[in-house]
Parts: sequence; C-alpha cells; structure tokens
Amino acid sequence: MLLIFGLSVFFRTIDEGTFHCHRCGGDRAYRRRAGRRWFTLFFLPVIPLGRVGEVIECRTCRARFQASVLRLPTAHEMAAALPAGMRAAVGLVLRAGDPTDPATRRRAVEAVRGYGEHNYDDSAVEADLRLREEFLDEEVTRAGGQLTVEAREWFLAQVVRVALADGGLSDAERQALHRVAGDLGLSPAHALGVIVTTEGAAR
Repeated sequence: MLLIFGLSVFFRTIDEGTFHCHRCGGDRAYRRRAGRRWFTLFFLPVIPLGRVGEVIECRTCRARFQASVLRLPTAHEMAAALPAGMRAAVGLVLRAGDPTDPATRRRAVEAVRGYGEHNYDDSAVEADLRLREEFLDEEVTRAGGQLTVEAREWFLAQVVRVALADGGLSDAERQALHRVAGDLGLSPAHALGVIVTTEGAAR
C-alpha cells in the first residue's frame, strides 16, 4: 500500500474587514488568516505542528500582506480625516480669537467646506467650540498624517487665513496656529515661515 505523507500549511479565517489594497489600488474587503503547519497523510491534515503567523488576504485580487498593512488608513478614512482635521484646527484658532466675529466665522465655514464637508455651517461651528481641545488636537494630528509636507503647508495657510479674517493676528492666535502646526507635524521654524508668508500675502 502506498502511503503519501508530507508537510503543508493550512490557513483559517479569524477576522474580516476593509483595508486599502496596494495591488488593487483601492479599498477592498480582506480576510485575516492564521496559518499553521500540519503533518499530512493522503494530503489531509492529521497532526498540527507549529504556527506560521498571520496574513491579510485581499478578497478581490487574493494578494497576501503582512498584518501591519491594517495600520494604514483606507481611502474612506483618509477622505474623512481631512475635513474633520480642518474643523478641529478652525476650532482651536477660533477659541484663541473672537469666536463671535462674523467675518471669522464665515471664513471658518468656507475653509471647512473647501475640505469637503459641504454641510458645515454656523451651528456646526458652535458645536465644535464645545469640544475638548485634546480631541481637536487628535483630529488635526490624524489629518496631518495623511498629507504631504506641501499639503500640510497649504492646510496651515487656510487656518491662518481664518485667524486673519478679523484683522491682524493676536499673540493667542499665533500660539494656536503654532499648536495646529505642531499637530500637523511641522517644525516651529517651518510653521513660522508659513504664517509670515500667509500674513504678507493677505496685506
């Protein structure tokens, strides 16, 4: 009688979700699969051996990735992070100045709508002004993580224009702008350059 035996790796699905597949180039469904080596007899698993780790498998193209790929944001998450980050940045700057100034609030609404939240309005400004500053910092940091250096500069410039809507920058507004810049990942010197350049262009 011929016996056919060997070693094979078998995977089982332990989780499912959505991730950004680099091979497909978009958000796709995935399966998180745990692998284990088995001793096989007649190609059937008989004796479990060592574990071989986990992989993330795209359900569309079947490509497999390391589990660390799940730490990367999906396109949907990136799209949501930018308007949320601008809302938070505007909230931090409005608190440092006069949040009741009509020109400033109008410019704040325009800035947030420019980042994709088209329904943002004055009532939303009021709601954001009641949020914890720590939460606002986190939202700006999350947005900064999606942006290139040039895009961070443009983002900060938009916030500077909000602060300038009621006139020159106060010391408190400058501190708030540097706080936003730090959340975005810009150095103090880099932030100062963007702020001064934007001020100069507004004169």
